[in-house]
Amino acid sequence: MPGGKTVLKWGVERRLEFIEFRLYWEGGVNRSDIVEAFDVSVPQASKDLTLYQERAPHNAVYDKSAKRYVASETFQPCFLKPDAAHYLTQLRSVAEGILPAAASWIAHFPPFSGPPVPTRDVTNETLRTVLGAIRDNLAIEIKYQSLSRPEPRWRWIAPHAIGFDGFRWHARAFCCIDQTYKDFLLARIVETRASKPGVVEPGTDTDWNEEITLEIGPHPELSETQAKVIALDYGMRVGKTKIKVRKALLYYALRRLGLDTDPNARRPEDQQIVLLNREVVDENHR
Repeated sequence: MPGGKTVLKWGVERRLEFIEFRLYWEGGVNRSDIVEAFDVSVPQASKDLTLYQERAPHNAVYDKSAKRYVASETFQPCFLKPDAAHYLTQLRSVAEGILPAAASWIAHFPPFSGPPVPTRDVTNETLRTVLGAIRDNLAIEIKYQSLSRPEPRWRWIAPHAIGFDGFRWHARAFCCIDQTYKDFLLARIVETRASKPGVVEPGTDTDWNEEITLEIGPHPELSETQAKVIALDYGMRVGKTKIKVRKALLYYALRRLGLDTDPNARRPEDQQIVLLNREVVDENHR
């Protein structure tokens, strides 16, 4: 705790972290911000601001004209670990309707847009049933609509994990019909009915438990300057970076990174990155 002071209660420290979030990302904060975010009284919000000034005396300056505390030139985070990725994730989640704006700590949302993401209709009951099966190691009977059959089919599966391919949510499960581990799209589970004790141990899903390391680098036909830009984009060091992925999710990872096709099929400026350890992927990609 800053200054070696007494450990604060979680709720109080959370509000001090909020104050610092607003100071860092929004430039300032006032009592009404705290009241709205945490549903506390105005006197409590005032106490929080006073306590913050005691714990971080050089971080905030009161602006009489704006009637709020603004970040000082010597501001140094004490309660918050600023994270650009976390901020942008909040921004994206609110923009896509995943997170209500009121649940975010962002006050002033910059204009934001991105490619449309189709809504996947996963029912509450389906997700609840799958989560319960994972938690209690159960097999569940589901009515599943695959693309290999014209009509949905009842089958028993034993889910043990949830996966995300960048667009869709999956249940990673043992299929009792095919006697192997497979991915089942949650949105394609039409109905669930019975359950029974699990038929396999989750630890036997070797593809889920095994990780593969992808090594990527700038496309070799990019200019030196272009390659440096790509290296910055992907946080590369010495011309490459490593990305770990579960073997079971390798197909989705390659597709999302644009590495599932011949890198020469597109212009270097469009392809941008290439796999440096293609042989490892070829050994494991099915």
